[in-house]
Amino acid sequence: MLLANDIVLLEEADVFQDENAVLQKVNLSIVKGEFAYLIGKTGSGKSSLLKLIYGALPMRGGKGTVVGYDLGSLNRKNIPLMRRKLGIVFQDFNLLTDRNVSENLLFVLKATGWTDRQKMEERCQEVIKMVGLGDVMSKMPHTLSGGEQQRTVIARALLNRPELIVADEPTGNLDPETSDEILILLRRLSQQYETAVLLATHDYRILEHFPARIIRCQNGKIIDEQHFTI
Repeated sequence: MLLANDIVLLEEADVFQDENAVLQKVNLSIVKGEFAYLIGKTGSGKSSLLKLIYGALPMRGGKGTVVGYDLGSLNRKNIPLMRRKLGIVFQDFNLLTDRNVSENLLFVLKATGWTDRQKMEERCQEVIKMVGLGDVMSKMPHTLSGGEQQRTVIARALLNRPELIVADEPTGNLDPETSDEILILLRRLSQQYETAVLLATHDYRILEHFPARIIRCQNGKIIDEQHFTI
């Protein structure tokens, strides 16, 4: 049963990649402001589960609701509306290489229906400050460090004030020190803005340094392994 603070609720959900059942009978709840890790071996279904959550894979069995949207009823029209309430962060930064930081952020706002130029520029400045970056608006992505690029990606994900950040290996291309900085940032955003975060990772070191709830993909199932106090 969906509760008011459920950001993600999956009930007996089957996760398919093409015609292959990757995960079966998934029961999962993530509430407002919660921070959780998603772990498991390569091919265990982590990325497929995330894709189901942000609407890149169809709901094939069971029930699912994400930020108020029924996953079984998603279509071309409402997937973009749902994704406006999500922030998606990948291992590869996927910044537009021919545009500076400001243009990268403005591109997302235009694509999601913003029209007031002043409000758009103000929001861009707000999210850059939120992720702890200084005067980077005029810089091209290739001139930024890996950590600065990932902070820019997180800023981009925050533009529409998401209820949920889905992060797929966001520290995979970063050194340990920079990885820690990104984890601290995501944890702070989760606590300060009550944004739920589901973070898939192979880096068990960060689980030890920054303990939180752990959700494991294993043998086609989801195991809600343990809870830690943030």
